[in-house]
Amino acid sequence: MTKGAPRRWAVVGNPANRRVALFGRAVREAGLPAPRVVPWADVLRDGGADFAPDEVVRLDSPGEDDAVDRALRGVDDPTRVEGGARWYERFTAAVRSLRGGVRLDDPAELAVLFDKRRCHGVLVRAGVPVPESPTSGGGTPVRGWDDVRALMEAHGMPRVFLKPAHGSSASGVVAVETAGRGRIRATTSVETAEDGRLHNSLRVRRVTGEREVAALADALAPDGLHIERWWPKASLDGRAADLRVVVVAGRATHAVVRTSRSPMTNLHLGGRRGDLTAATAAAGPRWADALETCERAAARFPGTLCVGVDLLPAVGWRRFAVAEVNAFGDLLPGLTGLPGSGAEGLDTYAAQVAAVRHRLDRNHTRNHTRNQTRNHRAPA
Repeated sequence: MTKGAPRRWAVVGNPANRRVALFGRAVREAGLPAPRVVPWADVLRDGGADFAPDEVVRLDSPGEDDAVDRALRGVDDPTRVEGGARWYERFTAAVRSLRGGVRLDDPAELAVLFDKRRCHGVLVRAGVPVPESPTSGGGTPVRGWDDVRALMEAHGMPRVFLKPAHGSSASGVVAVETAGRGRIRATTSVETAEDGRLHNSLRVRRVTGEREVAALADALAPDGLHIERWWPKASLDGRAADLRVVVVAGRATHAVVRTSRSPMTNLHLGGRRGDLTAATAAAGPRWADALETCERAAARFPGTLCVGVDLLPAVGWRRFAVAEVNAFGDLLPGLTGLPGSGAEGLDTYAAQVAAVRHRLDRNHTRNHTRNQTRNHRAPA
């Protein structure tokens, strides 16, 4: 790193998490000292954390730690779906409590990224293609199933995705289909316990009958619901397909195809990694459009170094829409950069380290040149 530029790194995360380990390895392999790890548990307990002016500060996911999850969501079982609104309030407050350092994640942008309704509204206003949504921007209340049904009918949406406003990893997502004579079917990984509490399962199941679908919507609504028109996805090898595209410093650097026989392509729900070469061949010249769409979405969050964009290819691979923009969407172990991305041979974490070093070097050079010019013009 250029002399004079910040050279110490810190990461706020869960120390035992593989994300923190992978990022730490990328920093060390770049020839830099291992980053200082600040546990989310300490941030929540102490009401914040302080960073030196020369520390480059990366935030990582607070997930996959039961104690941190209890502190954020206030629930005693990590499989529980409820608590999203409380998680959002406490997490964004924790982000705002971090002080100092050279930040790679803007607190105000994170607050938008972790509210699907607000994020959708930002993308719509920027002209980024997204599935139609009656809850875009967050101004439309969804108090339960009656509101869901009314919005589906008012907007001509017989098939929709119901998404918890602050959820992740498909937690609480319900794909709803309606047909003639009031028939309703839903696909979800949510299971309802005997006490009425909702739990995530690794098994995607079908629900038939309006009563059970209504009960799910009513139970999810207090934490906030986002409704999107069901996008007709393209297929690959007979399976529905979408993509996770990682954008680092404004450039689409990594991509993975996810395929599934259910509406949810998440790998922990039975989705599989698809053949990226086959996907790019199917898209043909439109593949460049796909990457450009992801970069346009990421550009709405200029203060956040890295985002993971969930991209939906339409049937025929000729049109694309952004489903979500994820602040912590870079966990793609072993995946190296796309050809021409500037991240060839680098995983997602190494690409971020390289991007930050380039940015700091450039800023240092610019400041040095400015000072040299100022000194040259100064009177003797």
